[in-house]
Order: sequence, then C-alpha cells, then structure tokens
Amino acid sequence: MDNLAHSLVGLAAAKAGLEKLSPGATAVCILAANAPDLDFISAISGDRWTVLHYHRGVSHSILGTLLLALAIPALFCLIDRFVSRSRDRSRRFRFKGLLVASLLASATHPLLDWTNNYGVRPLLPWSDKWFYGDLVFVVDPVLWLLFGAAAFLLTSKSKTQVSLWGLLASILTVLVVYVAAIGRGLDHPLVVLLGWLLALLAIIGCYRIDLGRRFGRKIAVAAFIGLLTYWGALGLLHSKAMELAVEQSLTLSDKPEKIIRRAAMPALANPAHWRCVVETNKAVYRFEVYLTSPDRGAVDLVRYAKPDSAEAAVIAQALNDRRTQAFLEFARFPVEKVIGDCATQTLVQFADLRYTEPGKSRGNFSLELPVECPGTGTSNGR
Repeated sequence: MDNLAHSLVGLAAAKAGLEKLSPGATAVCILAANAPDLDFISAISGDRWTVLHYHRGVSHSILGTLLLALAIPALFCLIDRFVSRSRDRSRRFRFKGLLVASLLASATHPLLDWTNNYGVRPLLPWSDKWFYGDLVFVVDPVLWLLFGAAAFLLTSKSKTQVSLWGLLASILTVLVVYVAAIGRGLDHPLVVLLGWLLALLAIIGCYRIDLGRRFGRKIAVAAFIGLLTYWGALGLLHSKAMELAVEQSLTLSDKPEKIIRRAAMPALANPAHWRCVVETNKAVYRFEVYLTSPDRGAVDLVRYAKPDSAEAAVIAQALNDRRTQAFLEFARFPVEKVIGDCATQTLVQFADLRYTEPGKSRGNFSLELPVECPGTGTSNGR
C-alpha cells in the first residue's frame, strides 16, 4: 500500500489506545507503520533494478519487521537518555510501552501489503516465496477515507490541525478529480468522484457534531473493525471472481490445456471488476471479468504462447543479465517475446502480465534486452 495509508493506519492505531503506553508512542506508531519501506533506500543507487531486487524484501519479512520494531523504540529511548542527561531531567519514554506500540504498528505494514497483488515474502531470508492476498488495489481511496476520518476526528483539536487536515483533503481531492477527469484505470469516474465528495461531506458533518470528543478512541477501533469488514466483503467478491476465472479458463483454447495456476486481482475503485491471469502448459492468458455482468465472459483477452525451443535458446541468453534476474525475481506471471533475427538484431522483451505486455514500457514491469545469437559468438548490443 501507499505510505499515506500506512501512516493513517499507524496514527489510528495510536489513537485506538497505543498512545497511552508511553509518551512518544504516537510518533513511534507512525514510524513503525512505515518502517519496512526503508528498502527504498536502495534507490540511492539510481538503478531501478536494484530497487526492484530489494523491493518488499527482507524488511517486509517477519524477521525484518521484528528487527525494525525493536530498533525504533530503542532509538527513541537512546535519544531520550542522551537528552535527559544533557538537560538534567528524568527520562520521558518507557521502553516497554514503546516496544508494544512499535510491534503492533509494524505488523500492520506487511499485512496491508499482503492484501494487494504486489505480494510479500514473509519468510526471507530462508525462503523467497511470494504470498499474495489479491484483495485490495495497491492504492485504495477507501483506506484513506476510513482511517483518515478516524485520525481527523480524533486529532483536530486546534485550528492549525484542522487546517493541515484540510490541506491534505484538498490535495487528495485534486488527485481524485484528476484521475476521474482523465479516466485512466477507472470504470466509473463520475461515481468515484461523487462517492469521494459525499464521504468528505459526511466526515465534515461528523466533525461539526463533535463525534471525536463524544466517542473518543472507539472511533479508531471502529475504523479497524471497518477494515476487517471491508476485507471480508472483498474476500467474498474475490472468491466469486476466481470462480468466474475458472469457468472462463475452460474456454480459452480449442485444444485441451493443463492449467498450472491462476489469479484474480482487483481493479481500482471497482469491486466488481477483476483482472484474471491464467497460466497453462502452453500459454499465459490475461482477461477482465465483471461480477455484475458475468455473461460478458473474458473481456480484453490476450494470449502469450510459451516459447518454442528456438525462442527458448535465445531467451536463455538473457537470463544471465542481472536486470533479467531482478525482473524475474519480482514478476508473478512473466511472459517473453523474441523480436528480430540474428542477421540484424535480436531483442528479448519481458513483461509481467499482471500489469503490462511485452513491448510496452511500464517501468519495472517490463524489460527489453539485446541478446547474443546462440552459437554465433556475435553480440547484438545497442
């Protein structure tokens, strides 16, 4: 998930009661809820394939999350100890309280990341197996509204705080309006925009009647209950989408093909729209299904046949490249396409069919490499 969602969840966790464990617990919760994303430090290298290699790596694992959860309160207490000595005052922070807050807030990060189709590798460094929840789109406005509302109602004690929340809401609203205007990735942009604005008006109404003061931390607890309910509803829809994907996979080819694996992944802001990917022994398919219109069948179907022996020999030349290794380490449904011939130039195009297709530029989700023709010893480098 995005870091705004992680931050709001951390703040809501603090307001649900963790802030009472020790002074500084609120800051610890917010930091701990974001800490696993320290893997983006690898971006300093300036190489996107290094970033992809470490993306959702050991910092998102059980071991990495525990170590970060220990390090954050330890750092807070060390700083507190230094400051208390220099100013000749007693220490403010309680390590045990901060540790409990940090452990609980840190645990929310890999859990939230598991729910989308990027996946996590919780067993690193012992196993690099990916686990995917496939419930929530990687950016979900529902989480912003759910935990943003709870945090806003419980922290807006002054005009400055209200103004800061208003600024954040304005920035997000501009973003929603922009996405709705261009229509990219949205099935019903006007419905999404109207729902967003109505939700904001409802939150403002709750603030005007002082709901935060009347119910206190129960609001934050209700946000987490709402999240579990939301996941449960999406889980039911996901099971329906998988059933539909199974039905459609039986009609994908005239010739019998053995299904190896399949997945149904959510679309942005439309719980009825799911992207399905099916891998068989002969090809990889991608198509869209709509739970509100199951009779439409497989929409926007694309098929990528698995490489034959000649293509496999060319593709094998690209497998030793570290960029290919980083890409395949992350890709869930990789497909390949060989372009050109040894007389001119041979290119191997890779793509993760979850997000794009070979030959289309989508950042870390696609890769194109010039390769050396097998057995010629001649490089076709650019």
